[in-house]
Amino acid sequence: MKAVIQRVSSSSVTIDSKIVAEIQNGLLILVGIEDADNQEDINWLTSKIANLRIFPDENHVMNLSVKDCDGDIIIVSQFTLHAATKKGNRPSYIKASKPEIAIPLYEKFVTEMELEIGKKVQTGQFGADMKVALVNDGPVTIIIDSKNKE
Repeated sequence: MKAVIQRVSSSSVTIDSKIVAEIQNGLLILVGIEDADNQEDINWLTSKIANLRIFPDENHVMNLSVKDCDGDIIIVSQFTLHAATKKGNRPSYIKASKPEIAIPLYEKFVTEMELEIGKKVQTGQFGADMKVALVNDGPVTIIIDSKNKE
């Protein structure tokens, strides 16, 4: 499971000209799922993200987590995170899970994140053509892969 975590001062997801998710201070998380992902990946990744100390404290040092600052979260499914670009110029998405595998894992990821932060998480819509807007705060962008725990 791969995730791109962006600290945002605002973010929204629009589908068919309708805003379906909108937050102010918090995280926009793009998550890519592959067939090898399981509950262990979800547990590790949600805990890691919820506790990342990437928000500023009173001394402007990145020392607080999204939980510490009561930030909000939007989670968007992003199969293109598993793009293979080694050969040619057209990315291959062979590693990205098909919907029948990805949707249940995505939904579990969202539920687990809600449990981690103790509040509702907003989402995009799996498989929809979404317009994602954000103001990256910092900018702070972190990429995490549950198969490459560093």
